[in-house]
Amino acid sequence: MDPGTEAGAEAAVICADLIRFDTANRGEGDAHPERPAAEHVAALLDEAGVAAEIVESAPGRASVLARIPGTDPSHPAFLVHGHLDVVPADASDWTVPPFSGEVRDGCVWGRGAVDMKGSLAMTLATVRARLRAGRRTRGDLVLAFLADEECTGDYGSRYVAREHREYFEGCTEAISESGGFSVDAGGTRIYPVATGERGTAWMRLTARGTAGHGSKPAPDNAVAEIAHAVSRIASYEWPVRLTPGVRALLDGLADALGTTIDHDRLDEEAVRLGRAGHLFAGTVRNSANPTRLDAGYKVNVVPGTASAQVDGRYLPGTGEEFLATIDRLLGPKVAREFINHEEAPAADPAGATFAALAGSLRAEDPLARPVPYVMAGGTDAKSFNAIGITSFGFAPLLLGPDLDYFGMFHGVDERVPLDGLAFGTRVLDRFLDTR
Repeated sequence: MDPGTEAGAEAAVICADLIRFDTANRGEGDAHPERPAAEHVAALLDEAGVAAEIVESAPGRASVLARIPGTDPSHPAFLVHGHLDVVPADASDWTVPPFSGEVRDGCVWGRGAVDMKGSLAMTLATVRARLRAGRRTRGDLVLAFLADEECTGDYGSRYVAREHREYFEGCTEAISESGGFSVDAGGTRIYPVATGERGTAWMRLTARGTAGHGSKPAPDNAVAEIAHAVSRIASYEWPVRLTPGVRALLDGLADALGTTIDHDRLDEEAVRLGRAGHLFAGTVRNSANPTRLDAGYKVNVVPGTASAQVDGRYLPGTGEEFLATIDRLLGPKVAREFINHEEAPAADPAGATFAALAGSLRAEDPLARPVPYVMAGGTDAKSFNAIGITSFGFAPLLLGPDLDYFGMFHGVDERVPLDGLAFGTRVLDRFLDTR
């Protein structure tokens, strides 16, 4: 068995094993501990001669850090990061038990197969194979397997970036999740490589009024005030804002698909282009979605306060405009505070690292058409961006046309193809040769 085939087979085994650790994270501190999975990862690295450290931000909330020396101490270090936690799964909805790691129909099934234990498995298998063969990157290779990405990263990426900064000394670039996967677009294989993501503004809104009896006039009603504010936010039509990263994606898609994309009709174009359109449908404008309402304790009592929560997301360079718009929609009687606020990171789609990522994909798939794209959501890249490390979304997978990557993200019957994992290890191996 050649080293590439061996690494691919090992990635499938590691993926299944990692899925069997239930690391479901419901947020706000309600999570199964990542510690058992972290210990498994550290043992795999130890077998390959890597001195990995398990660090805990709270009991059981563990991350794994390692720094593998390169061949040239003067060359910049490079970071590969990913998360050990997953979103919850209701077993009654699944074809197979979601934490079984079952192999069926050529796929590894289970929560985290795509997001992102499959990617961690590819990284581990690739690094282990390279070390067995005595192959090291030119610069130091830094590995971070993190807790708590599915919430805010307080117990994971934020913690390690703040408390274990020494591991990331000399790192200016990284790769992680949500990019490098194939998207079938009418026979053309698009590979979006993330060069940015929208910023996060999770907000708590509070209206204050005059408490009183529900049978009396209540002109200063906090519940009514918060309801009106939430309605204004929900009905607001955010304008299109074409950032450099999104423009680069649109140009790349138009070239790859041999079509033109009308920038004045992007909503309609997203529908027309199907799965390829999904890559920009959520990133041509900012968004703010109300997600929670809290007020009162009794039907005949007008409460003195009422609150709501809003998930806000904004494109790189539009943060000030976003917040000014929110404040205008709220009006003078509703206050806001951040539950979580992180800037929108961006990477260079025309730089050497993007070219190396794209070249690694093309080398393994001659039909690959890599394009830059901006993620609608967020990842641990934001925490590392805050300490000067630019992340690209790159967890390479070759998927069949019947597998919808976006549909499996946090979805039911999440699964990853065995040959997709093998493909990913080969691509990662090629890319690490450039570091």
